[in-house]
Amino acid sequence: MLLARKKKLLQALERKIFRGFVVPEDLAPLTDIDPKESKATAKSGVSPEDVEGIWSAVESFYRRSAHPFVSVCIRRHGEMIMNRSLGYVTGAMGECEPVVGSLDTPVCLFSSSKAVSAMLIHKLAEERHIDLLTPVSYYIPEFAAGGKANITVHDLLCHRAGVPGIAPDVPRDVLYDPEEALRHICEMETLHSDGRVSAYHAVTGGFVMAKLVEVTTGMTIQQYLDKVFRQPLGMKYFTYGIDEKLQPTVARHYETGLKNPKPIENVLTNVLGATVSEAIEISNSPEFMSSVIPSGNIYATAEEACRFFQMMLQRGEWDGQRVLDPVTVLRGTREVGGARFDKSLMLPMRYSAGMMLGGKPAGLYGVDTHHAYGHLGFTNILCWADPQRDLSASIVTSGKPVIGSHIVPLLFSVLNSINKACEPCVDGLYELPQYRPAS
Repeated sequence: MLLARKKKLLQALERKIFRGFVVPEDLAPLTDIDPKESKATAKSGVSPEDVEGIWSAVESFYRRSAHPFVSVCIRRHGEMIMNRSLGYVTGAMGECEPVVGSLDTPVCLFSSSKAVSAMLIHKLAEERHIDLLTPVSYYIPEFAAGGKANITVHDLLCHRAGVPGIAPDVPRDVLYDPEEALRHICEMETLHSDGRVSAYHAVTGGFVMAKLVEVTTGMTIQQYLDKVFRQPLGMKYFTYGIDEKLQPTVARHYETGLKNPKPIENVLTNVLGATVSEAIEISNSPEFMSSVIPSGNIYATAEEACRFFQMMLQRGEWDGQRVLDPVTVLRGTREVGGARFDKSLMLPMRYSAGMMLGGKPAGLYGVDTHHAYGHLGFTNILCWADPQRDLSASIVTSGKPVIGSHIVPLLFSVLNSINKACEPCVDGLYELPQYRPAS
């Protein structure tokens, strides 16, 4: 009895310090499990015990009360070994009656959207609408201002266009006006006229990509997304923004975790173009959900995000359809320039032309993930593929903590349990599948 009271007091103290929510002892009523989860152990190479071990790590991560809603989807050797959700869509913090989420709950992917948008630009190149090594200003003449005349489309995809953020004095409503946002971006001076400075473009790159699609195809980027990925992959959601009728079903974003120390808050404000609190408030607004923000507001389920990366893992093929040429997948996932210090994130980063890459001995997607590619989203959204493991995965969350007690369970329990259950099945780069032109 005394032990139980002490445990409750400690939990209440942790919730207060880390701005968490009340997690019930029994998580079963908050859990949704896809009956289509594969039991083909011999094909996936992952035992039922390992699958439950991964889910146990996810539950421990959830109990840190940083993420009111969590959904996880994992495929191995093409078999969907896990597709589960846990938690509340809204009401976790007592702002209304709690509503339990499901596998069908759409979540904003935030910056994980960049991987999808980048592959749309690679598709433009595949269809010969653009050349990746041609300056952006060839297609968008006004982009040449501010020393950007020689910045190529490839530089843009690699976060080297030198325009990482819109100026602080620009009204935030510019997010909802793509033409006005593009005007501000075109007027900005680049950090380097030859694209030599790596600086993460949190929002700006997407508006330029959208214009590239428009001027070369006559389509909006929403229409192109629908044509290239959404329809061929059979997605229900997977759109920039989300239909007004579906907005009440979206997982609400919450500010959780410790209050950020000033140096970290300053870096995040510089990256996001707003404080973390403001960014969360904006992301829950109908204006944000109704807008097209190519760098940061694709709405999808965890399974849909995983499906996209499974298509990438299958070198551009899905369900017997050729979605991307294998060489296009290679162009979008191959490392560019090695690990370099990123002047926006203030961290060393490995990028491809559109993806954040893993690392060895450890990286964004866990231990020994040198060949993994994907993207992180604000703040603990991870969507990736690892060809060395024949693995595609997505972890989508609704809390927005930066520092908190959730970090160790996520990095050292969830990711490690996934990577241990799905050990490398090829031994290095030269044993990975060869890329050849699609027949």
